[in-house]
Amino acid sequence: MGIEKGYIQVYTGNGKGKTTAALGITLRTLCAGNRVFFGQFMKGQDYSELKAPEYFDNLDMEQFGTPSFVRGEPSPEDIENAKKGLARMKEVLSSGDYDMVVFDEINTTLFFKMLKVEDVLEVLDLKKEGTEVILTGRYAPQEIIDRADLVTEMREIKHYYNAGVNARVGVEN
Repeated sequence: MGIEKGYIQVYTGNGKGKTTAALGITLRTLCAGNRVFFGQFMKGQDYSELKAPEYFDNLDMEQFGTPSFVRGEPSPEDIENAKKGLARMKEVLSSGDYDMVVFDEINTTLFFKMLKVEDVLEVLDLKKEGTEVILTGRYAPQEIIDRADLVTEMREIKHYYNAGVNARVGVEN
């Protein structure tokens, strides 16, 4: 068990599937017997995946957001939650206790200037050799892309949201 050589992966772009991809690789890693920490920035809503630790003893999940989405300018509470989240991720990444660490929606926090790119890069510097790191969210800054070993861009071609379909439990939520 464990990951011999861990890399940094980024899932970005305007298409659906960034968090879903991170959850997919999380499942694969858990089923290989490895430990995963999944930190969700900008999220405080009740997503179905939050039940996953009930099924996997080797999974820890925490949210660093509020129940409402950031629209326009982030609130002082949004910014404070992002800073607390990054501090928590720093603890997690430097501990070496996890084989995979997911920074879900971290790129979006950077886009909204809730965190500084250099602070996130400083935390990434703490990555242990055998730890895989996943960063998700739209608008990945060039500095994050440059640091990553793998970058995938999800590009929206067609989406049923545009036809008025809301998020569905078990699919988008």
